[in-house]
Amino acid sequence: MATLKCSLRPAARFPQPPHRQTRTFLSSFLPSGPTPEIQTLRASRTLPYPSAPIYSIIADVPSYSTFLPYCTRSTITHWSAPDALTGRKWPSIGVLTSGFGNLTESFTSRVYCVPGRVVESVGGDTETRLPQDQIRHHLDGEGGEVGRRGSEGLLTHLRNTWTVEEVGARQTRIELSLEFRFANPMYAALSQGVAPKVAEAMVRAFEERVRTLLTEDPRMVDARLEELDGSRLKE
Repeated sequence: MATLKCSLRPAARFPQPPHRQTRTFLSSFLPSGPTPEIQTLRASRTLPYPSAPIYSIIADVPSYSTFLPYCTRSTITHWSAPDALTGRKWPSIGVLTSGFGNLTESFTSRVYCVPGRVVESVGGDTETRLPQDQIRHHLDGEGGEVGRRGSEGLLTHLRNTWTVEEVGARQTRIELSLEFRFANPMYAALSQGVAPKVAEAMVRAFEERVRTLLTEDPRMVDARLEELDGSRLKE
């Protein structure tokens, strides 16, 4: 999810000549080389619940920091216009911060929600693949006026797509497709042992989140999208 910044501790900033290229902390130590290829990871589950509450929980980006591993902050800065199906506003621009020890990464993503079906987030120069007529509420909302900017950090491409499909009575299949490309081949090499586990870990975290919330408030199980507000019922 791109526009990544890497830091260890806040430090004083000094003016730099305009011709110098800004690089992240790690990139100044790593050699450049051939552009890494886009990697794609996938994971899926079939959950014993209707699709509406599951979708609403997945689209609740502000709550990510409460249950996703290493996600220390999740904030929405822009929201869509009300969609034609439910009248709800959906996350449109999000800023997530992940942390491990003293190392933190902050990245900004454009989020696109096709109510009840798809939640896609893209970063940097990556464009959405969703048809414009399905995401008109995003294009007309606050996020539609926000300019795009390329990645200046670890990733040059990021697309995170959740697909939600009801496959039977109280049976819903969720699938996560995660596409990414590192800015430096060294990053790709260092991530080989960890990256394949990321999609599975994320799906597992959402699976536990869904089970916990729907057990705590069984009224959510049969709620419609328009009756839900993120990970809870509307008051």
